[in-house]
Amino acid sequence: MAGVYANWERLVRATLKREQLRTAVHGHGRTTSGIADAVPPSLGKTTNIEAILQAADEIQDVDPNVARILCEQAYSMAQNLDPNSDGRGVLQFKTGLMSVIKQKLARREGARIDRNRDIEHLWEFYQRYKRRHRVEDMLREEQRLRESGTFSANFGELELRSLEMKKIVATLRALVEVMEALSKDADPDGVGRLITEELRRIKSTDATLSGELTPYNIVPLEGTSLTNAIGVFPEVRGAISAIRCTEHFPGLPADFEVTGQRDADMFDLLEYVFGFQKDNIRNQRENVVLTVANAQSQLGIPVDADPKIDEKAINWVFLKVLANYIKWCKYLRIRVVWNSLEAINRDRKLFLVSLYFLIWGEAANVRFLPECICYIFHHMAKELDAILDHGEANLAASCKTESGSVSYLEKIICPIYETMVKEAERNNNGKAAHSAWRNYDDFNEYFWSPACFELSWPMRMDSPFLLKPRPKKGKRTGKSTFVEHRTYFHLYRSFHRLWIFLAIMFQILTIIAFNKGRINLDTFKIVLSIGPTFAIMNFVESCLDVVLMFGAYTTARGMAISRLVIRFLWFGLSSVCVTYLYLKVLDERNDRNSDNSFYFRIYILVLGVYAALRLSLALLLKVPACHSLSEMSNQSFFQFFKWIYQERYYVGRGLFERINDYCRYVLFWLVIFICKFLFAYFLQIKPLVEPTNIIADLPSVKYSWHDLISKNNNNFLTIASLWAPVLAIYLMDIHIFYTLLSAIIGGVMGARARLGEIRSIEMVHKRFESFPEAFVKNLVSPQTKRLPFNRQNPQDSQNMNKTYAAMFSPFWNEIIKSLREEDYISNREMDLLSIPSNTGSLKLVQWPLFLLTSKILLAMDLAVDCKDRQLDLWNRIGRDEYMAYAVQECYYSIEKILHSLVDGEGRLWVERIYREIDNSIEQGSLVVTLNLKKLPLVVSRFTALTGLLIWNETPERAKGAAQAVFELYEVVTHDLLSPDLREQLDTWNILARARNEGRLFSKIEWPKDPEIKELVKRLHLLLTVKDSAANVPKNLEARRRLEFFANSLFMDMPSAKPVSEMMPFCVFTPYYSETVLYSSSELQKENEDGISTLFYLQKIFPDEWENFLERIGRGDSTGDAELQENSSDSLELRFWVSYRGQTLARTVRGMMYYRRALMLQSYMERRSLGVDDYSQASIPTSQGFELSREARAQADLKFTYVVSCQIYGQQKKDKKPEAADIALLLQRNESLRVAFIHVEESGSADGKVSREYYSKLVKADINGKDQEIYSIKLPGDPKLGEGKPENQNHAIVFTRGEAVQTIDMNQDNYLEEAMKMRNLLEEFHGNHGLRPPTILGVREHVFTGSVSSLAWFMSNQETSFVTLGQRVLANPLKVRMHYGHPDVFDRIFHITRGGISKASRVINISEDIYAGFNSTLRQGNITHHEYVQVGKGRDVGLNQIALFEGKVAGGNGEQVLSRDVYRLGQLFDFFRMCSFFFTTVGYYVCTMMTVLTVYVFLYGRVYLAFSGLDQQISETAEVEGNAALDAVLNAQFLVQIGVFTAVPMVMGFILELGLLKAVFGFITMQLQLCSVFFTFSLGTRTHYFGRTILHGGAKYRATGRGFVVRHIKFAENYRLYSRSHFVKALEVALLLIVYIAYGYTSDGPGSFVLLTLSSWFLVLSWLFAPYIFNPSGFEWQKTVDDFDDWTSWLLYKGGVGVKGDDSWESWWLEEQMHIQTFRGRILETILTLRFFVFQYGIVYKLHLTGNDTSLAIYGFSWAVLIAIVLVFKIFTYSSKKSSNFQLVIRFTQGVSSLGLLAAIVLVIVFTNLSIPDLFACILAFIPTGWAILCLAITWKNIVRSLGMWDSVREFARMYDAGMGILIFTPVAVLSWFPFVSTFQSRLLFNQAFSRGLEISLILAGNKANVEI
Repeated sequence: MAGVYANWERLVRATLKREQLRTAVHGHGRTTSGIADAVPPSLGKTTNIEAILQAADEIQDVDPNVARILCEQAYSMAQNLDPNSDGRGVLQFKTGLMSVIKQKLARREGARIDRNRDIEHLWEFYQRYKRRHRVEDMLREEQRLRESGTFSANFGELELRSLEMKKIVATLRALVEVMEALSKDADPDGVGRLITEELRRIKSTDATLSGELTPYNIVPLEGTSLTNAIGVFPEVRGAISAIRCTEHFPGLPADFEVTGQRDADMFDLLEYVFGFQKDNIRNQRENVVLTVANAQSQLGIPVDADPKIDEKAINWVFLKVLANYIKWCKYLRIRVVWNSLEAINRDRKLFLVSLYFLIWGEAANVRFLPECICYIFHHMAKELDAILDHGEANLAASCKTESGSVSYLEKIICPIYETMVKEAERNNNGKAAHSAWRNYDDFNEYFWSPACFELSWPMRMDSPFLLKPRPKKGKRTGKSTFVEHRTYFHLYRSFHRLWIFLAIMFQILTIIAFNKGRINLDTFKIVLSIGPTFAIMNFVESCLDVVLMFGAYTTARGMAISRLVIRFLWFGLSSVCVTYLYLKVLDERNDRNSDNSFYFRIYILVLGVYAALRLSLALLLKVPACHSLSEMSNQSFFQFFKWIYQERYYVGRGLFERINDYCRYVLFWLVIFICKFLFAYFLQIKPLVEPTNIIADLPSVKYSWHDLISKNNNNFLTIASLWAPVLAIYLMDIHIFYTLLSAIIGGVMGARARLGEIRSIEMVHKRFESFPEAFVKNLVSPQTKRLPFNRQNPQDSQNMNKTYAAMFSPFWNEIIKSLREEDYISNREMDLLSIPSNTGSLKLVQWPLFLLTSKILLAMDLAVDCKDRQLDLWNRIGRDEYMAYAVQECYYSIEKILHSLVDGEGRLWVERIYREIDNSIEQGSLVVTLNLKKLPLVVSRFTALTGLLIWNETPERAKGAAQAVFELYEVVTHDLLSPDLREQLDTWNILARARNEGRLFSKIEWPKDPEIKELVKRLHLLLTVKDSAANVPKNLEARRRLEFFANSLFMDMPSAKPVSEMMPFCVFTPYYSETVLYSSSELQKENEDGISTLFYLQKIFPDEWENFLERIGRGDSTGDAELQENSSDSLELRFWVSYRGQTLARTVRGMMYYRRALMLQSYMERRSLGVDDYSQASIPTSQGFELSREARAQADLKFTYVVSCQIYGQQKKDKKPEAADIALLLQRNESLRVAFIHVEESGSADGKVSREYYSKLVKADINGKDQEIYSIKLPGDPKLGEGKPENQNHAIVFTRGEAVQTIDMNQDNYLEEAMKMRNLLEEFHGNHGLRPPTILGVREHVFTGSVSSLAWFMSNQETSFVTLGQRVLANPLKVRMHYGHPDVFDRIFHITRGGISKASRVINISEDIYAGFNSTLRQGNITHHEYVQVGKGRDVGLNQIALFEGKVAGGNGEQVLSRDVYRLGQLFDFFRMCSFFFTTVGYYVCTMMTVLTVYVFLYGRVYLAFSGLDQQISETAEVEGNAALDAVLNAQFLVQIGVFTAVPMVMGFILELGLLKAVFGFITMQLQLCSVFFTFSLGTRTHYFGRTILHGGAKYRATGRGFVVRHIKFAENYRLYSRSHFVKALEVALLLIVYIAYGYTSDGPGSFVLLTLSSWFLVLSWLFAPYIFNPSGFEWQKTVDDFDDWTSWLLYKGGVGVKGDDSWESWWLEEQMHIQTFRGRILETILTLRFFVFQYGIVYKLHLTGNDTSLAIYGFSWAVLIAIVLVFKIFTYSSKKSSNFQLVIRFTQGVSSLGLLAAIVLVIVFTNLSIPDLFACILAFIPTGWAILCLAITWKNIVRSLGMWDSVREFARMYDAGMGILIFTPVAVLSWFPFVSTFQSRLLFNQAFSRGLEISLILAGNKANVEI
């Protein structure tokens, strides 16, 4: 045991040393906590052991004996709590603590310890401690400050003491607790009595000891706090008073304990009645207090001594929180729980609001079911209403447990949660069909019907709603109102109106074209064929409704099923009738001998009535102006048709906009449709009419193959092959027209919004003088404008400008300071960019020096060279307005400085000189009065003076300054002035006497006034900085930010309200396990090229690296190793790197700028808390704003930041570095809060481990450790659905405010943008349409664009979408959704309607956009605003980008199946539906159609080539002379028209960068092969979108957000892109080869090239983009290593547990996982059949077969193929299997070789088989083999049962090997040439990094040589 103790002591010492190092590195001022950090959670949760041990560490150096007493007491407490040490880590903790106690005893050096005197010693120390720290005085000071109502008068002193005070209080609390425990054994007449009296006094009076350290989030509700001024705000006090219990409330039992130092309130009553958890109560109490207080502050701050909350504020909160409940009751036609709003008092309203928040706050996963929450609230509110009418509080019957207590969680939430768990288990981790289980939406939609009340209250456990599905097939509750079957038919069902419209228009245009454009009665009758088309297509849609509802019929509402049946019957009957009538009309038309038109008239009448009815319903339901009429009509007949026409859901009602908005997007789409149909008619349909007629009328056609289906059908397949590409383009080109028009409209709107007005630093310089006024107008609240910024009345414009500049300067300087802190600018640039305070007595505005530098010197040159009048000189100077400013400022500053320096005769001289100069200026004789050629001499003398004055005073400097003033006097008097004036001054008696007596300027007054000191420093820089500051700042990011901020000042935005009256908001960031902060080892870790992350960043950001070194006081030559030696510098280096990556540290820093901005704004507004401390004569300054308690409290009242670190608890337990880094962020940001899931495990008697889940919120305490604020127990594991939304959901209860900004953890923010948050939040109150906004869209800037060329492409693409794209979506189209971050949500609107995302497994994989869907369906309004920007990181490597694109495309594939898209597609009016489709799933549909068009076109071409029809048709065309046919055959439409998607990007460039920069940027992108990248992305999106709809498999793909400086191995690229790109590219290449080989053209091979150029580009892009954009992809050594790695991977057999990254076999099996269902196998089989076309076509083209077209030829080819397969099997037969008959196998292989060779020779000699035929056979058999492989994989169970699976696997390996060699060979050839690798580096990275990369490679080579 002694060895154990010794080892533990060493461990303790190591821990202490590590803690000391962490303290030094973190720089947090944190006290080492030693063993206190090791307290197990099981002990720390219920005791204060940790606090006691912390106190022991604090007083160890003061009194070790008392520290020992505290440690012993902590040990006793641990022993009593867990005597058997069963808890996790308890035994180790006890052992360690005992070791520490022994060490403390050992330090006594043998002195005897009298434990009987421990209590006396502790009491004496307690008294000394209180006296030494003046605790009594501290308490009295607190009381005085609270009574005065202000903190600001003493904020500086108090702030410095706040941390120390908290530590004192913490130590006192620990001492008191230990004394209380030991006092039981003390002398009751001695020290025991004193301790008892002290304890009684503390409990009755000293609120500080109980309140200061009580954990709280924002408002210390359970105790007063000296360090937090928020409780002093009148609105907060009023809100606390509003929830306080009154005599009208039911009485609480006497034994009910009220926690903390507060009065009982309504939350205590609700806790007692319903059994809510205590921390849920505490959390929602603060939430309600802040909500009510902020609602009151927006109406006005209470001024009474006892503030009261206005009735309007309570009503607003009540109606806002319960709005969804009121709508729900109205929809179900039930009464709300109150009679009327006027009938309930304010207390009842607050009770109901509090009850709702408590129900929601503890609902866990049930929060995703907003109408379920309404149901629970409805019944619990009724119970509460009954209880409130009684005098005593009773327990609620619905929440009573078997034990007699009450528990809301156990009785209400757990049953629902357990049912959801069982349903979630059925989804088989997302692999099961959506129809097999109920998701969150299904559970919620149960409450959309009055049938939900069958659930009863208390809830019936045997209700169908709570029925748990059985593991095997059995009785279960079906889906609710929608079933997400996996099929492409959802696209037709959801958007059938669009497809019907396109089909009808195509039909009309085709009919007109075939009638040669003639419009007559015959044509009209044919056009009327659209009637049957319309009816039949509607019938198809109704059939899909019936079929796709399977799985919900047992649970769907009867009315919904009735509607399906009625629609099915109606459309079926109407389609039959209309078709019959139209056939009769055709009979009439064909009967030329009859004039009968009876059926025609009937047909017209039927169509007219039907069209009128549909049109009327469409107008009434979809057109805004008519919608109110449909709502008012109660006619059952009308309501029936309305119900048939449009389903009535709880969501989706009232999806209409204002009439002017409606007209705008209708006009938008009319323009698109006109352009589209003109294009379709003249360029697509009309040119094909004559060729179609010719082909149809061709005489007998001789096919060059055995034709099976083209006999006697007018060459139908040939016509289809011509029309198919046209039809494909017709269906998708509407997106091209949308793209073009949206780019134009977006550009015009951006120009109108004044975007891009200031787009260069030169424009910033020119317009800087207008910035202060614009800033004050938009970003300064009226409260700030009322402050006395100028002692003079701002009557003239100059004084007003100075006032504006004085208001502007603190904010501008803080922005510049933040740029310096971020290392974007240097110290010199910061000095040049900073603007003076402009609060001094100088008459004119002082501008930043970067505008004025070198201006004085230039003006002086003008003056020296001046030979004209004064007016001419001033005109020349005035041409540069900043030169004029500089001259004026210099003139007045010199006067003020000289006036302050001298007195007596010297001051008289200064005044006389200036009087004379002023007079000469007025008279226009300055050039006569002064000898301007001497100005440089005067300036040099004055510069010498200021050069001394900028330093602190010393005797030598004082003497030198006096001499400098005298020399200045000499130069001015004798050189500068005219002779007459010089003579007057020389004969001035007063001056002459002083000069003769030596008193003149013998002593000067050194500047001590801050204003004068600032003037001196500024003037010195003005006179000495000679180089121009036109390029200040140099950093491009700093320029961009300043340009955007300056530009935004002139954009339209709401005026800013005072901080106290602004809307409160919260920032919310979900985090899982991404990088928090880069470690030192990660910075130094080198890749294969010897490139470290630090090296990479130093080369990418060289100026920022220099600025960083300057900031930490290091020279430019400082090495990385030197920085690592210093702990402080090492930490700063880690942050510097992390702030340039996509890390949580960067995000937290950016979001904390909100608090900093609010503190500055609040401080400048000078809000007083009861005592007006600011005299009206005081000059405002921002100095010390971060220490102001009022400013901090005001910021905390309006802003909170919650990071939901889901597994932070597990990371802490596992000692992960991420946990330590998150703790560091908490320490550095006092208002940061971290929420996480805590799991407590406990064993049971049967050996099973049970888990309890808690949602916790923590902050950093006074010791820098995590302090738990809230811990809310959950019903179970919260992750039932998608991870990210579940992570958001568990933590959203800790958010505050009326708005919440969702921020991803790869985002950034800027101080200057944070200053505009007040303006943005005011948009919630703006006029943006029929409804107030519920989501505010915000512009993003992608900051990763400078990392590489790929990152730049991605950045430009993303920027185009988040600016121009979303601008158009929001207005005029009104279909902007939520596309991720950083949108600002109306928090209360969304948390009462299901949250800010959806979480059902797989279907909601793109969880963010569903928030937009949900908001729109629930009558929200989503806007977009571009005067604010937030930083955003994007993926920077091709693999990362591909994974991201795959994730988004897969998510869109799931959206196609979702009920949200279906409802929006059905309930939007037609034009808004078009906007919605083409900007969500339609974009991916059109992308896929773009690729499919290539396939359709090429397969059509191959069909014509194989059949021989292309030659015959071309020859016929020549005979007929039909030029149109020739044009169609030889000049197909552009199939790869994805290039048009670059138009918005170019338009964005033009708008925001200017035309020249836009053109240059676009050309640069093309040279960097951006077209290759975008074409490659086209394939990525197509593959994942198509596969998801066919087979599912959409999942979250972790892309990684690091710096891509590593080379990606060939095998890794092959695994990722083989099936998505390579196979498809090789198929297209095969089609092209076959087309070129067997196609016919009269124009020679050149036409083939032109026709297929874009397709070849697609092939090359898909095959080689991963290697073109791969760092060091063409370096020879890397290529060799890649080949070895790839072959190893390909040949490795794999096995159980082997991942696909290590073995081809494992990867091959993983690639087949998506084929799971029978339906999927059928679809795969159908798609695979296309590969058999090649063999069928080629065998008839061989020289061997001649003109024989019999089917036997094709059969013989299969025999040859089987023979080849058998030979292959013989040669590849496993040696392991043939070990017993090796000789036979070898003999067989030899005979087969000779036989095969002989067969080939004989066939060539004796038949017409040629060498080209052999290559043709390869072309034929390769796709057939691939088809067989695909079929074998699809039906692998059958193949496996036949024993052929091993052969299939080997064939598949051979195919992959062949594909790999085909792709690898060009890469290897190019790697031979060194210049290719150099060119690639320049292509991928910027020039600085490329040079660094080359140097690094040289160094790496040298290093390698040294090592050898």
